[in-house]
Amino acid sequence: MPINSNITDKKYKKISIQVSLTGLSFCVFDTLNNTILSVQEIHFDTFHKTTKTEELFADAFRDNPELKDSYDEILVIHNNNLSTFVPEPLFDENFLGSYLQYNTKVFETDFYAFDTVSNYQLNNVYIPYVNLNNYFIDQFGTFDYQHANTILVTKLLDASKNNDEKIMIVNFNPSHFEIVVLQNQKLHFFNSFEYQTPEDFLYYLLFTAEQLNMNPENFKLELLGNITEEDDFYQLAFKYIRNISQFDVSNLQKKNSFSIAQNRKHFILFQS
Repeated sequence: MPINSNITDKKYKKISIQVSLTGLSFCVFDTLNNTILSVQEIHFDTFHKTTKTEELFADAFRDNPELKDSYDEILVIHNNNLSTFVPEPLFDENFLGSYLQYNTKVFETDFYAFDTVSNYQLNNVYIPYVNLNNYFIDQFGTFDYQHANTILVTKLLDASKNNDEKIMIVNFNPSHFEIVVLQNQKLHFFNSFEYQTPEDFLYYLLFTAEQLNMNPENFKLELLGNITEEDDFYQLAFKYIRNISQFDVSNLQKKNSFSIAQNRKHFILFQS
């Protein structure tokens, strides 16, 4: 399924597919009118742990005709916690694995990739899902891929322009979350944490705040992703951090027909 290059064959459609080991979500864009045509989520049954991930993706492609359609652009977004940001002056493409060894377990057989965030002199070094890339080669032939955190941090840095207040933003995923601390387009901190309980979530929030000398009575905590004010995670954090709120996605929401909650949940996908 090659990407269309002949102008007479252009579909003026793009698909972004965000992939993880627990499922995938995808978004179809009308590139002529710069609109979102559809978004879909597929969650894998956690009870079928013996099933190969590629087989679960094959089922998803079989059941969702949009995934098998023809597109001018195809972007695969790898969503995992195997990534870290490296400032451009400290970056060397020949030593990608050395940057990751401090926050994740790496192996000699791992394949490393990186995304350049040129506007902010950063590089995001990460481990993509090679088996899924190979699967998509069979499906599409040609596609681009990127890490979810590259889009996340870039868009958050863009949104922080002219805001001199140091803010902590959390992007909440089903099994891990990212903490981003920034101030007027400067990245002060980024890390990803696995969690199981609301207490895990609170611990990492308060520990990070302590390390950065951010007073829970004063600093702003804003939440993105798959979390609502009714969640136990939100409610527990609310008890200890005074200024907690949902991240403002109203400007993003103006550009599409989806709800504020959906824009917050699909913040990365919608801006890919």
